This record gives sequence, structure tokens and C-alpha cells, in this order.
Amino acid sequence: MKKLIAIALVLVLALGTLAGCGNQAATETDSAAKDKLIMATNAAFPPYEFYENETIVGIDADIAAAIAEKLGMELEIQDTEFGSIIAGVQTGKYDMGMAGMTVTEERKQSVNFSDTYATGIQSVIVKKDSGIKTIDDINGKKIGVQQDTTGHIYASAPVDEGGYGEEAVIPFNKGADAVAALSSGKVDCVIIDNQPALSFVEANDGLEILDTEYAVEDYAICVSKENTELLEKINGALKELTEDGTVKSIVDKYIAAE
Repeated sequence: MKKLIAIALVLVLALGTLAGCGNQAATETDSAAKDKLIMATNAAFPPYEFYENETIVGIDADIAAAIAEKLGMELEIQDTEFGSIIAGVQTGKYDMGMAGMTVTEERKQSVNFSDTYATGIQSVIVKKDSGIKTIDDINGKKIGVQQDTTGHIYASAPVDEGGYGEEAVIPFNKGADAVAALSSGKVDCVIIDNQPALSFVEANDGLEILDTEYAVEDYAICVSKENTELLEKINGALKELTEDGTVKSIVDKYIAAE
């Protein structure tokens, strides 16, 4: 009987040890998951985010990587439709959104924004022989935009609010699709951020950018309103990266000095 009791005790101790190992492994897994910083983007917006082979690179990707390093976290970038980024951040699917995203009052109702890390300009792409020379010439024309971007928002606004009306605007999932529609004559112009505009014009013969800018705006990182701790950490990292010249060097890497 004593022998049977001894064997039972050994089994109990062994099971306890295994359970302890299991709990430790689970704790380590949970800890690793917390160390991951998941960023949502729309990787069709060069030079801020785009694919280089199968890797997402660009200004936003590099700045996000530098922030993650400062915070001691592992960056994971997930490519999604631009219009789904804010909703994904709200629900916690993503920790932050970084996609050349402009700070607007409407968006601030849904998410919080970090300090600004870049300034963007909305520009107008036209065909060289279109006859459109200024923003005023856009009136009555078909305007291509990337869906849910500020170019889409601004252009769709009523005429008395500085826009051209929803009926004049044709949204596309990607900026490249809007530019393709311009080249094929389906739209008369495209309103989009100036840096992608430069890339699209360089890649497509017969296109040019109007000299007059359409709008000037600030870019920032969106974070859930529930995650103020992460927002504070991101702002702290951004401040350091700006002061030590890292942000400027990243921007200069992708955008040649004028």
C-alpha cells in the first residue's frame, strides 16, 4: 500500500510540474504578444507606404519601425483598405494606423492622433493636353480620387464649402486606379497627395501636376481613444526621433530635397 501511495505522489508532483511549465509557456506567449506593435496601413501610397518585392517599405514604415525599436516592441505591418483602418484601430484589431493619414475633425471623433510627423499637400494630376491649368478649371469636370482619403472628402464637399459636389467625384480603391482612369479618359483629373502624385506622373507619360496646390494638411498616427498609454509612448518616441534627426533622415531617404 505504501508503494502505491508513493507512486501516486510521484504522479501528482509530475503533473503539477507539467502544469507549471504550461502556465509559464502561456505567460511567455502572452508577454510576447504584448510586445508586438500592429500597424495598419494601405500600401499603395508611395513614398509613404508601398511594396518593395513582398516587403512594405516607405516613410511611414520606417518611422513606425523606429518607434517600435524605441518602445522595445516588434513591429507588424498589415496592409488593408484605407477606409477600414480607423474602424480596425477602434476595435483593437490594430494598435495604430499610419498611412499618410491627415488629421481631420471628423476622424478625431473616432480616434486619437499623435503629434504631427509630416506635412502633406493635396495636388491635382491632369493630362498635359487637357486644358486644365488651375483649380478653378476643375469645375464641371470628372474628378478621380482614392476612396476615403482627404482628397475624396475635400472634393466631394458642396461647392459652397470649397468642394465640387459628390456627383463630380469618382472614388477608386487605389490611387493608381484613379490615375489609370485619368490616362484612359474616364476622369479629367485626380486629386491626391503630392508625393504619390509625383511618383504617378513619373511612371505615366503625358501627365502633369498643376502648379497650384489643392490643400495643405498634417499627417499623424491614429490610436484608439481607449489606449492613451500607447499614444503617450508614441508621442514620446516621435519627439526623440524628431530631435535626433531620425525622422528627417527617413523623409530625405524617400523624398529628394527640392
